[in-house]
Amino acid sequence: MGFDRRFTLVLAGWVAGLILALVVAQLAFQTPGLAVARILAVAIVAAVVWGLWRHVERTNLLIARFVEALRFGDVTARFDGRGGAGFATLGSALDDAMRKLHVQRDEGLRELRFLEALVDDVPVALLTVDDAHGVRLVNKAARRLFDHDQGTRPEDFARYGATFAARLARAGNAGQEVLILRLPAGPQRAIVRTGALDRLGLQVRAVTVEPVQGTLDAVEMAAQTDLVRVLTHEILNSLTPVTSLAGTAAAVLDTDPPDIDSARTAMNTLVRRADGLRHFIDSYRAVAKPPEVRARAFGAEPFAQELDRLFAADWPNVALTIEVAPNLILEADPDLLAQALINLLRNAAQATSEAGRDGEVRMTITKRADGATLIEVADNGPGVPEAVRKDVFLPFFTTRAAGTGVGLNLVRQIVIAHGGSIDLVDTQEGAVFRILL
Repeated sequence: MGFDRRFTLVLAGWVAGLILALVVAQLAFQTPGLAVARILAVAIVAAVVWGLWRHVERTNLLIARFVEALRFGDVTARFDGRGGAGFATLGSALDDAMRKLHVQRDEGLRELRFLEALVDDVPVALLTVDDAHGVRLVNKAARRLFDHDQGTRPEDFARYGATFAARLARAGNAGQEVLILRLPAGPQRAIVRTGALDRLGLQVRAVTVEPVQGTLDAVEMAAQTDLVRVLTHEILNSLTPVTSLAGTAAAVLDTDPPDIDSARTAMNTLVRRADGLRHFIDSYRAVAKPPEVRARAFGAEPFAQELDRLFAADWPNVALTIEVAPNLILEADPDLLAQALINLLRNAAQATSEAGRDGEVRMTITKRADGATLIEVADNGPGVPEAVRKDVFLPFFTTRAAGTGVGLNLVRQIVIAHGGSIDLVDTQEGAVFRILL
């Protein structure tokens, strides 16, 4: 950038004048009888020194005032290079930097106002907890959910539930849990999430509270509706022949003479249908009992080999191909996971056999990049009709005449108990069930 030329020339002139004044003063002091000249020479030297100091100090003061304005956030200040201050290039650069800073600050303020409005209008209640301010209700959802004059201590929120107040008071790692809050509208389940933040050296915990009672009620009602629909269908299917057979037995016994053989046949069939209904009820009891997971680490390859042997014993005419990632270790309950996969393999074998094809079933066990375990069971059967894909995991729903509709629901329960998910993947041929643990 360099010095300003005008400033340099004026500075050189003042320095030259100071040197000349010093030379004249020295001559005056060396020549006898020039007392007045000596006084005048000293005055000239002092005036030149003052002028030189003022020339340099003026620029320093302007730079200091500019920096001071910047320190107090006044981005509208400009560098005044008039009046011999010099450093015009420096002033131009500083002014340009100040203009850019002004634009950036305006953009930052607009972005900050947007983020503040976004946080304030987000439909999830947000609270912050720190040692300096206690508990603060950050947005509208939080102020609607909790009273405005609530207080700032965690214990002040005990009226909404002791567990919730303990969560606000307890420092620790981020987490999520479902709590029951005592709200004016009544007790409600809510998902409470906690995260740790650092704000200018102050540890702050952000807590979100999302009431989900309405959503859970809707899901529960939908599940109940589906369950009642399936149960009604299955029970009516079983009771209709039971009623018909009972009527037939009564009719043949009322004849003269009674047709004992026909009555016996009707009663035997009635007993078998009653046993079938009892088996159905026992299956319902099994579905209603959630599985208990005892997870441990075990090798995927020997686990898959055992499933291969079990499958070959049941379905010797169906080809099973198993692919397992090398040295893969699974974290699960091996017994429950085996039960789930055996159900899927059996369903796949049945699908290929009923379609009259050369059965081909494939199972793959791999590890994804995010660390999750991916298990897929695929077959070359007719696939699952699109109209019933959403129902295949419902208890007692089946498309087979001899099916119970329990297997896939148990598979889903086992997978969910492991914290995973299972989906029926859309394919052009066959069916693919994908488990993600």
